[in-house]
Amino acid sequence: MQPEQQLEYEARVRNRQVVLAGAAGVLVMVAVLVQLPGAHVKVNEQTLGLITEHKRIALDLAGSVISAIGTLALAWTLAFLFGAARAREPRTRPGFMGQVAIAAGVIAAVAGIASSVASARASDEFVNDGSQTWPQADAILHRAWVVIPEIGVYLGALLLAVSFVLICLGAMRVGLLPRFMGYLGIIAGVLTIIPIIPIPIVEAYWLLALAYMLSGRWPSGVPPAWTSGVAVPWPSSQQVRASRAQGGGRASRGRAPEPVPQPAGGPAPAASTRSTASKRKRKRRK
Repeated sequence: MQPEQQLEYEARVRNRQVVLAGAAGVLVMVAVLVQLPGAHVKVNEQTLGLITEHKRIALDLAGSVISAIGTLALAWTLAFLFGAARAREPRTRPGFMGQVAIAAGVIAAVAGIASSVASARASDEFVNDGSQTWPQADAILHRAWVVIPEIGVYLGALLLAVSFVLICLGAMRVGLLPRFMGYLGIIAGVLTIIPIIPIPIVEAYWLLALAYMLSGRWPSGVPPAWTSGVAVPWPSSQQVRASRAQGGGRASRGRAPEPVPQPAGGPAPAASTRSTASKRKRKRRK
């Protein structure tokens, strides 16, 4: 695709991508906020976990559905960003990362809902049937219909994190993302698989900032790569230092300051006045 065709395509779908990125940023936060109320387990104990899960089935199911929609919107946004980067630099590797992002979003969304449904079913079975003992809880939690969705959740999160990191890195290299946005996206990808912060603030902020940038209202202006249709890499730190040094050299080669005129007759007046005054005082004392 030629740069003109790519720019025409991006202009046609820009509003859609702004809505998708903004919706993804809002939904990933809402999904967590919906699940914050209600009872929570303070200790890692299987029987207590199943009983608590039974009390918050509705909240977890609602949160999983909202999270699934947000994850699909996130995956679509990452695929669009990768397509824009690859159109400007065909050698962007790996070339199938857009498909990986879509697959990651689908796996994470489906597995997340399936895992919530399985947890609800397991907790209902534990609370309403049997003696509610630890062996019974352990047997329920190790059934295939409970374990497989959990594996899918971890697989989807891993693929989504890899897609996040590599796509943000590639988009930053061709100039589609400012360095701040590129590095922030990489951090958001790492936090997807290692959730140090329970609330995905970094991921939501990156998505909302990307939507704001795609809308053309970025404070420092949209990166040139978006308007040119070709790669416009950001200058390296070495190039920035060289440019600054060259600018400083030009400033030093400017007009030299004019010399301060010296009075005729030898030394400075202040020095001569002081020395003659001291000599006069010595003569008067004699």
